Amino acid sequence: MKALNAHDLKQGTFVMMDNAPSVVKSVDISKTGKHGASKCRIEAEGIFDGKKRIIAVPGSERFEIPVIDKRRAQVLSINKQEKKASVMDVETFETFDVMIDEGLEVEENMNVEYWQVEDKKMIKRIV
Repeated sequence: MKALNAHDLKQGTFVMMDNAPSVVKSVDISKTGKHGASKCRIEAEGIFDGKKRIIAVPGSERFEIPVIDKRRAQVLSINKQEKKASVMDVETFETFDVMIDEGLEVEENMNVEYWQVEDKKMIKRIV
């Protein structure tokens, strides 16, 4: 995995925070002081759990950048109680269950884009 220093992060960058893939919402960098390095206050939101994460670290702190595989699939069936869908990847024809992102109105036979980060998969948008 690639890594970036905290002072190089920008809004919209994907990072691993608390072992969860997250997207940076804001970065506030304080100036270097008399006795040390700059500090960065980073606000991020989890891609899969939607949890807000706020951390203050030195500017030289390294953050891993997750590899996000964005793929397309067709929805076969939906379980609305568990917010999951059974989908088929349009390239590999593999079928599997995947979580549905909040606010998406997914229906059967729709084409969707799902993101895979490490072992987790989630439908992120309708194509």
